[in-house]
Amino acid sequence: MPFFIGIVPPDDVKRRIEAFRNRWESNRLREVVEPHITVKAQSGLTGDLAWLDKVRNVCSSFRSFRVSLGEPATYGTSVAYLSVRSAEICELHRSLMEAVSPPPELLKIYYELDRYHPHLTLGQTHWGMSESEIVEMAAEARRALAPYPSFDVAFVRVYKEIGPDRYAPFEDIRLAR
Repeated sequence: MPFFIGIVPPDDVKRRIEAFRNRWESNRLREVVEPHITVKAQSGLTGDLAWLDKVRNVCSSFRSFRVSLGEPATYGTSVAYLSVRSAEICELHRSLMEAVSPPPELLKIYYELDRYHPHLTLGQTHWGMSESEIVEMAAEARRALAPYPSFDVAFVRVYKEIGPDRYAPFEDIRLAR
């Protein structure tokens, strides 16, 4: 699917995360997409854009909220990430899932609904890092990225695939105030 929806940290936080993850030369994540927290993965977000007005409607009635980044962790030895704390982000995910109604067989593939776990990816083996680098990155993030920031979320960003495994901003959609 050529789109997904995420939350972008404020510029100062984003720059700090970019500088951190760029310390690993093997980390090709920087070539894929900017730092973000995925709110709605690709399932159901098709090229025909039939879903886009539904997403805009959900966002227009969903109040802005606060997100806190937290302790780094890993998914095994394949992904290093910062945890995310916010009840609202999970509510927004569910609201977007309801509106878009992706095929049920895709929910497991994209870790949605009950499998959704908000996080901000720092690096992963799929994008060039070794398993030992993932473990090192998570440990180093505890030192380099603390204290972990909190920030207000006033919009979500729709990303569009612009090449194989490359995503760029497509549209920012404001949340209700």
